[in-house]
Amino acid sequence: MNIVFLFSDEHAGAVMGNSGHPVVQTPHLDRLSEQSYTFDNAYCNYPICTPSRLSMLTGRYPHQIEAWDLGAILDRQHQTWGDYLTEADYETVLCGRTHFNGVDRLLGFSDRLLDDLPRWCHTTGKPPRRTADARRGSNSHVSECGPGDHEHTSYDRNVTDLAVDFLREKAAASDDKPFLLYCGYMHPHFPLIAPPEFYSLYNPDTLALPDTWNEPLESQHPIIQHHRWAWRNDIPPPEATVRCALASYYALVSSLDAQIGRILAAIDTSPLSENTVVIYTSDHGEMAGHHGNWQKQCFYEPAVKVPLMLRLPSGETCRVPQNVSLVDVLPTLLEIADLEMPSDLPGDSLLEIARHQANETTRAVFSEYHHMGMRNAGFMLKDGDYKLCHYVGSEPQLFNVKIDPLENDDLAPRPEYAARCNELEVALRAIVDPELTDARAKENQRMRSAKGRDT
Repeated sequence: MNIVFLFSDEHAGAVMGNSGHPVVQTPHLDRLSEQSYTFDNAYCNYPICTPSRLSMLTGRYPHQIEAWDLGAILDRQHQTWGDYLTEADYETVLCGRTHFNGVDRLLGFSDRLLDDLPRWCHTTGKPPRRTADARRGSNSHVSECGPGDHEHTSYDRNVTDLAVDFLREKAAASDDKPFLLYCGYMHPHFPLIAPPEFYSLYNPDTLALPDTWNEPLESQHPIIQHHRWAWRNDIPPPEATVRCALASYYALVSSLDAQIGRILAAIDTSPLSENTVVIYTSDHGEMAGHHGNWQKQCFYEPAVKVPLMLRLPSGETCRVPQNVSLVDVLPTLLEIADLEMPSDLPGDSLLEIARHQANETTRAVFSEYHHMGMRNAGFMLKDGDYKLCHYVGSEPQLFNVKIDPLENDDLAPRPEYAARCNELEVALRAIVDPELTDARAKENQRMRSAKGRDT
């Protein structure tokens, strides 16, 4: 069975037509969802690029592989999809955005059709600053927006061109060697410069803004206050800028959708449709103004919840309500490739979850953060509808995202929820020791910083 894995950057799970969004136009993703197991509660394991990707590719939580931050370089003692599927005689091919650091550009895969943009190819593992004064230089992730040409757009088209050529060659080939093709896209990652033909689909003046786009900083949890300050989101931009940025983000999602449509067409109009699994997801979401935030780097739903669809040639479909996360992708690939799953992987096969959802009650998913904007580690555990945000050295947050999907009502301070907080805290500590892990991350980052000064 062939596998085509489509991976975007910064696509929030709610920003699609098939997720119920009233404005965003994603016809190809909507059709893919109709043909797939669609996971309505899928989460990343770290709301920033590199750690999320390395966690997914190894099937292990970031703290298990020491993927602490954007500068992480994977220790090759940890096997990736490429390593595992090569054992099953798969051709494993990367095409596009991976956000790997270091000189190893394959990490166990057999070939690469296109590398990251040169400015993303870092050979060293520079750690972030996590001091009280560490701050992003500007709010260009919001203010740099509107219609126009950008290298991300041409890069994504190149990814699709190369992937389509690869798929056509495979469709015409006489051998039956299976393949795994990973297609990595830049969109809808900022800067929010959108192709004009997609920007024209959205009128900034009529878009509904998040109710909390200009939420007062002083009304928020202390961790969120510092997070907003560190990422230059503490002062909301003018409403006109927010509207333009939101229209641009939606347009980038639609642009991404068009590229995915080309990949699906190459599969569906060829013999590959009979033996190719298609998976689509993203490395994390985008706050897009919710709670005054842009980018990600926190545990609110727009930052950690991602799209996830899995299409089988057999045509099995359903909406899956269970909590899942990106560490579940590797066990899924191992099942598709008929490989034995290592007993110490924390995830489960998405196929197993989807096919036996009637037997599921609640399932917990985990995420973590050790980067700028949080001076101490942050951890998330979502079990059923309840989400605990644990911050080392600070009070937690607790939300019931079913009755409070916008996460406006923090339940943690209420005495009647003390038992629920404690229950989730115990479950979280069964996965990770927050204080010890925080110390490990900081020591690793300190040593890498010192090494950088010595070179």
